[in-house]
Amino acid sequence: MSTSDSPAAQPTPEAHVIDVDALSAWLSSNLQGFSGPLTIEKFQGGQSNPTYKLVTPQKSYVMRSKPGPVAKLLPSAHAIEREFAVMRGLRGTEVPVAQMHVLCEDESVIGRAFYVMEFVPGRVLWDQTLPGMGNAERTAIYDEMNRVIAALHTVKFAERGLAGYGRPGNYFERQISRWSKQYQASVTQPNPEMDRLLEWLPSNIPASAKDDSLVSIVHGDYRLDNLMFHPTEPRVLAVLDWELSTLGHPLADFAYNCMSWHIPPGTFRGIGGVDVQSLGIPTEQEYIRRYCERTGFTTPEALAPDWNFYLAYNMFRIAAILQGIAKRVEAGTASSEQAKANGAGARPMAELAWAFAQKA
Repeated sequence: MSTSDSPAAQPTPEAHVIDVDALSAWLSSNLQGFSGPLTIEKFQGGQSNPTYKLVTPQKSYVMRSKPGPVAKLLPSAHAIEREFAVMRGLRGTEVPVAQMHVLCEDESVIGRAFYVMEFVPGRVLWDQTLPGMGNAERTAIYDEMNRVIAALHTVKFAERGLAGYGRPGNYFERQISRWSKQYQASVTQPNPEMDRLLEWLPSNIPASAKDDSLVSIVHGDYRLDNLMFHPTEPRVLAVLDWELSTLGHPLADFAYNCMSWHIPPGTFRGIGGVDVQSLGIPTEQEYIRRYCERTGFTTPEALAPDWNFYLAYNMFRIAAILQGIAKRVEAGTASSEQAKANGAGARPMAELAWAFAQKA
């Protein structure tokens, strides 16, 4: 996990403090080659499941855990055992993932479930305009991001032991219902565009979104800053943050990745309104065409009539997630300083989603 280009791991905030002695004792018994003394630092990000760097004299590891014991968890959220399972299953495919070491579901050890994985040094590229790079390097980085998501969506997941990783069929109906419920459980203030989307989305699902022959592992949060790049090459070493992954519709996952072209730079790190061609970054249409060529699922022309629905759905989903963060800020359990700013983004994201719904 972290990098020269990503913010360094920080001292652990009080709400996320871990019993170092208890963790060290458990790892000594359960993680081959582990020996202390152990120090713990917390990474920025991981809004939902806090992420830590475990440092020992011999080597470093990364730990992901559920939020602290005080957190009231939403149903189906924070399922870290699923993250562990999907990354372990994908290891050795064309989808780069960190090596999984150990999973601890016994909450009596440190007060919450956690897993420990390999520490992958590299670069997290937070600014999607890729400042300081040449055009050829920007082109290569975007093409590599495209290659990896196409590889993920074409993995024969049943052969990787992941046939039961999600429920097949009715993906959009189930996801819209799920995020509607999670949004309604997290409301902190009125959001009229969100209320309109709760009604509009279930009754406007296009035929292409109901094609249950297209099923893949979906990451659920696939974007540039959830990729760990090689320190000097335009090559992904690990896809990060699998907490929203499941079996689902690949075009939903891909449209989420493409939201960047519509979201302005700033809070959500988008490239909306940026002159991408002058930077060597592909246009959205070029990026879509490359994905279609790599996967063979559809063509840009066939996808075009339904594209605004896919974008509206994903922006609605993000608004629901941001609203969940706002609720955790209100409850005092949000896991990063960035959480307050992100939680405040629920309303503008819902407004953007509704604008795309009206164009669909």
